[in-house]
Amino acid sequence: MTRIDIAAELTALGLRRGDIVLLHSSLSSLGHVEGGADALIDAFLDVLGPEGTLVVPTFGALGIVTEHLRARAAAIESCHPRARVAAVGKDAAEICADHWKAETAHGAGTPYTRIAARGGYVCLLGVDQDRNTTLHTVEALLRLPYLKTTSETTFETPEGTVARSWKYFPGPHRDFIGLDRVLRESGKLRIGRIGSAVVRLIRSRDLIDISLEVGRRDPAFVLCDNPNCTDCVLQRAALRQDRFSREHFTPVAAAGLAGRYVPEIVENVRAAGVTGIELDMLEGKPVQALNPDKLAGAIGDFREAGCPVASLRFSAVPNRIESVLEIAAAAAVPRLVLPLSHLAERFLATAVETGITLSFFNIGMAAEAAAELLLDLRKRGLPARFTFNAANFARAGEKPFLHSFRTKVRRFVDQLDVEDCLFDGRPTPLARGNAEVKELISILRCTGFSGPLVLGTGNRPVADLRETVARFDELLQAM
Repeated sequence: MTRIDIAAELTALGLRRGDIVLLHSSLSSLGHVEGGADALIDAFLDVLGPEGTLVVPTFGALGIVTEHLRARAAAIESCHPRARVAAVGKDAAEICADHWKAETAHGAGTPYTRIAARGGYVCLLGVDQDRNTTLHTVEALLRLPYLKTTSETTFETPEGTVARSWKYFPGPHRDFIGLDRVLRESGKLRIGRIGSAVVRLIRSRDLIDISLEVGRRDPAFVLCDNPNCTDCVLQRAALRQDRFSREHFTPVAAAGLAGRYVPEIVENVRAAGVTGIELDMLEGKPVQALNPDKLAGAIGDFREAGCPVASLRFSAVPNRIESVLEIAAAAAVPRLVLPLSHLAERFLATAVETGITLSFFNIGMAAEAAAELLLDLRKRGLPARFTFNAANFARAGEKPFLHSFRTKVRRFVDQLDVEDCLFDGRPTPLARGNAEVKELISILRCTGFSGPLVLGTGNRPVADLRETVARFDELLQAM
């Protein structure tokens, strides 16, 4: 390939004098090029003419073409330690100006959006969409929740030394390749060949607009679905956590559903997009059977890992709760969840002195019987609260939404256990049994319920935490 050959192919692809092109390239993909990188650059400049502009990204190790263009005497490089570009041509100075002052590295006020505003192109020569930096522009414009604020960097600018960070900066892995089909089917992407290299050419504005539309429909549009890709698993979890944050209620994961040991539980809770934990089981033992030092240490470990314990849960009625209340108070765990029983009055009287909230859940109890006990507690001036376990009401032969919730127990509900089962007690995936989970979540959502919705250990026979949270998320998005 010669400079003249390459220029002819670029013209055939649709480039004209006066155009602006952001080029991502692999010189080796062309085969042998007489004159190397400089010949390729000159071919572009021949086609674009003195009124056009050629731009390349210059952050990181992006290839020999980038290095040769930035080294040219006529090149202007934007000032940015993380996302800079170099440009040669009529609009080079305006495209590169004050890059470092923008709020984001790739969004509004950066070379990437300026190229789009001027009707410029993105050209991928011998590389695929994974090298397309303008797709980071789309992420920044969408302000996707998994994007981070960079650490502060000190660097030199035309105005002196400054220290800055940038919002909505891209993270590790992306599946930009998956957008190629969408762009092809839009009819806006031109595909040709120069030498051995496949060349893709699209106007930057079209690229951004098409991708914005896809991203608004599906914020995970550039994340892969490989369950073993930790980067994308955690970024998807950040999207889910953002959706949950817009609810009045707080999704909480039962430790017994998340895993056996603290590190495993933390890892799984993070990957699922939930932060709060209801500590009901640890290392195969129920909370009430744990050594007090072990329990206190685990609560501290969860807190340090950024997964605070929202409540402690007993699986059976204890004889005493004083030691656990002391641990909870010392560790700032606000709630204790217990089976509803005739000892509730004694437990409440003890808890009032510590400032810990007690909430009682139903086991083997009809709704009317539960309501009677709760009403009696209220008459005695005690703060009666109820954790509504729909699966247990189904096991008691009741329709949890159509009957149980419509009794007087609803006056006391401050937590919903999100579990499902058939009337015969067999666990099922959420909204596939007789616990009327979907209906209960919907009505609580309508009333601005602000308590925890606990994805309980009762889901474990049919799904792990990640599957349970995914199903829960599906239900919310379908309502």
